[in-house]
Amino acid sequence: MTAELNISELTHEQARAELERLAGLLAQANTAYHGQDAPEISDAEYDFLRRRNADIEAAFPDLTRGDSPSHMIGAAPSDGFGKIRHAVPMLSLGNAFEDDDVTDFVDRIRKYLGQNDGPLAFTAEPKIDGLSLSLRYENGILKQAATRGDGTTGEDVTENARTISDIPQSLTHAPEVLEVRGEVYMSHADFDALNARQQETGAKVFANPRNAAAGSLRQLDARITQARPLRFFAYAWGDLSAPLGTTQMGSIQKLADLGFQINPLTKLCDTPVELIAQYRKIETQRATLGYDIDGVVYKVDRLDLQARLGFRSTTPRWAIAHKFPAELAWTRLESIDIQVGRTGALSPVARLSPVTVGGVVVSNATLHNEDYIQGRDSKGKEIRDGRDIRIGDWVQVYRAGDVIPKIADVDLSKRPTDALAYVFPDNCPRCNSDAIREPGDAVRYCTGGIICPAQAVEKLKHFVSRKAFDIDGLGAKQIEMFYDDPDLPVRQPADIFTLAARDADNFTKLKNRKGWGAQSATKLFQAIESKRTIGFGRLLFGLGIRHVGEAASNLIAMHYGQWAEFENAMVRAKEFEGPDWQNLLDIDGVGDVMARSLVTAFAQDHERQSIDALVAHLSVQDAERPKTDGSPVAGKVVVFTGTLEKMTRAEAKARAEALGAKVSGSVSGKTDILVAGPGAGSKAKKAAELGVETLDEDTWLSLIEGL
Repeated sequence: MTAELNISELTHEQARAELERLAGLLAQANTAYHGQDAPEISDAEYDFLRRRNADIEAAFPDLTRGDSPSHMIGAAPSDGFGKIRHAVPMLSLGNAFEDDDVTDFVDRIRKYLGQNDGPLAFTAEPKIDGLSLSLRYENGILKQAATRGDGTTGEDVTENARTISDIPQSLTHAPEVLEVRGEVYMSHADFDALNARQQETGAKVFANPRNAAAGSLRQLDARITQARPLRFFAYAWGDLSAPLGTTQMGSIQKLADLGFQINPLTKLCDTPVELIAQYRKIETQRATLGYDIDGVVYKVDRLDLQARLGFRSTTPRWAIAHKFPAELAWTRLESIDIQVGRTGALSPVARLSPVTVGGVVVSNATLHNEDYIQGRDSKGKEIRDGRDIRIGDWVQVYRAGDVIPKIADVDLSKRPTDALAYVFPDNCPRCNSDAIREPGDAVRYCTGGIICPAQAVEKLKHFVSRKAFDIDGLGAKQIEMFYDDPDLPVRQPADIFTLAARDADNFTKLKNRKGWGAQSATKLFQAIESKRTIGFGRLLFGLGIRHVGEAASNLIAMHYGQWAEFENAMVRAKEFEGPDWQNLLDIDGVGDVMARSLVTAFAQDHERQSIDALVAHLSVQDAERPKTDGSPVAGKVVVFTGTLEKMTRAEAKARAEALGAKVSGSVSGKTDILVAGPGAGSKAKKAAELGVETLDEDTWLSLIEGL
């Protein structure tokens, strides 16, 4: 679309800033779409942003963030529902956008399996644009229904699901345990009729069928759900006591035999050409299907191959969603706001006259940075033919997901005569500190640090978020209240754990505030007390250290095991050299940028004092190791080198980690085993010099055989 999308021109620092921006946008989008059923932008924009994120990570692998959108699945379940932990995680799918992406998908699978030719069948089915639902049957009786949630834990919507006519209440000839997965949706005709009724009664009018379906299923009153015309397509399964079949197609047909609705357009294909042909066929029928779809899903048909291919952190290797193209719309730019993130980044956001783009009403759009507003990229080259963006402009909005959309173009013929060029602030709008832009950087950063309310508040919001300390009753709104509270201020994480002591007189300071009472104050202090014992990984993630996300926090926790050992190692590594520094870099998934951010956090006095003050109030649990009873490689550091002939490198790495081993990319004094195939070079030589045990591939496979 613009020169801004030319990843090959990004500098290392520009790529880092862009990944940080994308992580924030995509996290916000997931919450809006999955958690609130109120998307702020379209599916296409969301897919575009995720794809851009993945492309930058591929070009700059050392910059991959721990909280990368590549690791995200959905959003945390709502507090209004009970929670159900999925016996088998409900993962999202990787995306394809071009025909070449489909060919690459098939090629990657063949390469992973070591199968360059021969038959390899796939199923192709419409991707329903609805809400994912998991149904658990025990002895043929529907026992529970849960939304996807964050992929691990979903919302208990059992009573609501019982009201959907497409969902059987009981099954005959089903496995003892059967977890059926599919999509709840609403037909176009039913959606139009529902909105007509809503309008007649003055009730909420839904933006699109997906929102209507999600909002209807996630009602606290099942009677409301019952009154809504919801449907259900089954397309997968989770926990099973016995297999449904040996193939994807056969298993889906088994679900149909049990009484579930399956999509009649699902087809078996043998080549990428056939997959793409089915995609085109479904695309031409899209407008006449009577329900919304946003692409076509391809899955490897043989279930034994699916099992062998396995999963990445958030997506299966054996499936991909081939998405339909994005959409555009024109609207007026009413104003430009500057938001300050927890790292101090100043991000411009366009406030728009609301416009419906592909069925979603959007009123906000990202403007990326000051260069983008001015009509040029970070190197000064023109984008949009040099057209800048001004308040009052008529702008083209590009939808590509359920995050904030982006502005693609400007119509100069409609520009107001009094429109002025936008001047990007060089002071923080929250604390008035200098906002500087380092040479080669695309983003301005507030230099206020912990004195900047925006940064402090955002860090605290992150600290209490669900994947960090997850303190019931202490969310974003409460953090903002406490931050500005003159009697019970919370300015750093440690202050949370002294709240009760500072309000010791029967909680009079808190309970007398508007919106609070004795019961809610007591519950909050009990919730805070319950979090004094916290896992190593959650603590590290909760600190909000730049570049260190959830996945990286857990990796680091698993590597060091104990918080004290990790903390001491960071202090010893403060010169960015020595054995502790190298040990940190040896963690698979930790690059130089992340490592420097970690060490710097513990080297700066104000951050270290804040961390120490917090940890003094906590009991930090050691990281849980994988259950690897009987594994001869549990806890050992393994390095693979050379050419593996019996399995691919990806399979070998995944298998070793599943057995509790730590896989490293380099040989050091801490390496326990080097697995060397033909062509092993410098790593084998270094292992010999260090006396590291070296195994060939056959010996390695014999060592782990049967595990």
